[in-house]
Amino acid sequence: MKGYTSETIRNVALVGHGGCGKTTFLESALLATGVIDRLGKVEDGNTVSDYDKMEIEKGFSINTSIVPVEWKDSKINFIDTPGYFDFIGEVNAALRASEAAVILVDAGAGIQVGTEQAWKACERYKMPRFIVINKRDKDEFDFYKTFNKLKAKFGETLIPFSWPLTAEIDEELKEAIAMTDDLLMEKYFNGDDFSDEEIKKGLVKGISEGGIVPVCSSAFSLGHGIEGLLDLLVTYVPTPLQHGAYKGFNDNNEQVEKMCVVDATPSAFVFKTIVDPFVGKISIMKVVTGKLTSGMEILNERTGKTEKLGKLFFLRGKEQQELNYAEAGDIVAVAKLQHTVSGDTLCDKNDIIRYLPLDYPSPSLYVAIEAVDKKDEDKIFSGLTRLREEDPSFVVERNDETHQTLLGGQGEMQLNIVMAKLKDRFGVEVKTVPQKIAYRETIKGTSDVQGKHKKQSGGAGQYGDVHIRFSPSQEEFEFSEELFGGSIPKNYVPAVEKGLKESMEKGPLAGCKVVNIKAVLYDGSYHDVDSNEMAFKIAASLAFKKGIAEAKPCLLEPVMRLEIIVPDDYVGDVMGDMNKRRGKILGMEPLAEGGQKLMAEAPQAELFDYAIVLRSMTQARGNFSMHFERYEEVPAQIAQKIIAAHQAEQEK
Repeated sequence: MKGYTSETIRNVALVGHGGCGKTTFLESALLATGVIDRLGKVEDGNTVSDYDKMEIEKGFSINTSIVPVEWKDSKINFIDTPGYFDFIGEVNAALRASEAAVILVDAGAGIQVGTEQAWKACERYKMPRFIVINKRDKDEFDFYKTFNKLKAKFGETLIPFSWPLTAEIDEELKEAIAMTDDLLMEKYFNGDDFSDEEIKKGLVKGISEGGIVPVCSSAFSLGHGIEGLLDLLVTYVPTPLQHGAYKGFNDNNEQVEKMCVVDATPSAFVFKTIVDPFVGKISIMKVVTGKLTSGMEILNERTGKTEKLGKLFFLRGKEQQELNYAEAGDIVAVAKLQHTVSGDTLCDKNDIIRYLPLDYPSPSLYVAIEAVDKKDEDKIFSGLTRLREEDPSFVVERNDETHQTLLGGQGEMQLNIVMAKLKDRFGVEVKTVPQKIAYRETIKGTSDVQGKHKKQSGGAGQYGDVHIRFSPSQEEFEFSEELFGGSIPKNYVPAVEKGLKESMEKGPLAGCKVVNIKAVLYDGSYHDVDSNEMAFKIAASLAFKKGIAEAKPCLLEPVMRLEIIVPDDYVGDVMGDMNKRRGKILGMEPLAEGGQKLMAEAPQAELFDYAIVLRSMTQARGNFSMHFERYEEVPAQIAQKIIAAHQAEQEK
């Protein structure tokens, strides 16, 4: 493939619901431009963009892939994104590297959840977009029926489009073009026709600013509409040079902006990483300014380390085509960068910039995992660290209290694929286990106890004797002493406090951390020879066990605060479900774009499957965010089961 200059490049993200035809479109485009001689099929596992072993097995896209198509002296870098909402992080990254998006819609299915998600993502990035109603060969195809539904959902900017255009254009399109320019508006009101040049100028401006969203139809599996869409994109997608300013920060952490220009120092941001078992790590980046060349040394802004660029290459699916340089606006891949991951900025050391980070949603589903073979425990983290280079939208956390490894992501599909890749690429098989809760223990009453440790075994013995009052506290732990008359020497007091603190790590009810305790050491006794710090630590722990047991101990559970976004139709179901989870709705507010935001609280124990249930309950149109709010007492009936389970485990 020849090198292309910035003004001849177009970067276009393909987005939409799973199964709407994104991958099939690329196959048809490659066939139409002579790159392949036979149309691959997703179900046969032989397409250019779905080349990953897991994608072939599953029969749908999992990873973003880059497929350049050469058309009429231009190159369109298509960024093919997964259609399933578990991979929304991939969509966000693709849009960051694009100047426009094509939203594909299945003519038979109409507006699906993935269609809505794609539109929202384009809105968030203020992305020029085209809508293609695909599979028009279906019996149920009715362009205007589908178009009217799309327009009702997404607004008046949608305009029916057919190619090629002439001066005799549809009235609706004419009005939309007129809205882009005062002179055109005047012409429109005077009833004058627009010239072809005026139509093109108005469309370029309207599409770029989001005031016009062309809607056309196709049947890509039959090769219908391919050339027309490629013509549309080459003609109306803004070039990288026409993209708005890229925002970032300089080395003084001051906000700066960079325009995409060739005549500047080089800078690029990495929006995708592929961990290839044979080639190693491949970093895919959008060149924003200047030129990247093979052998160039360039700074990784995040790490402060210099990377030497090896051979640059274009990717077309898994196929690599080497080149010597890539200009501003192009998308290029580099293998084996040592210190670079997705989201990093590469720049000139004398002109430092950090472009805005990639936008990954917070995980909504966590599962606890452990190695099937205990010998593989250490390999889990190294394997997951490598996989996170490829997909930073999932997280790995180690809970120090429950001693569990937690995998967090957008849904079951994403997490299952992460676990499958862990086995496939790194030979580590993991299983999911029930997630444990970091309960707490505290007291509701008071107690006054003695803790006495006396041990005589020939020679020096051990002796420690303390009297301690326990009561509830607002602080995690309060300790004071009210000793008098030298009952205990002052140098043993820190040992008593230390003994209490260590005892708080494991409460008497269910072995959980104890909180909100006040302890007052007010009396005791000691032995001149046998007393020492260890003896008083043990005496304090004996007093603790007795004192907590006598002060109405209770279990506390973490309560989470949720913000749940749902369409109006599902509000009743979501509220009813929250009540079943021992939760409560705190408030509700309507959203400007439609739907409701519910504020709620519920115990963490009731929310492990909430991401799955909410998706099912709202046909995947609901989403939520959640954070820890506070601890609350566990209802007695549930507390008894937790304590009984702990005791049974201890007896094993």
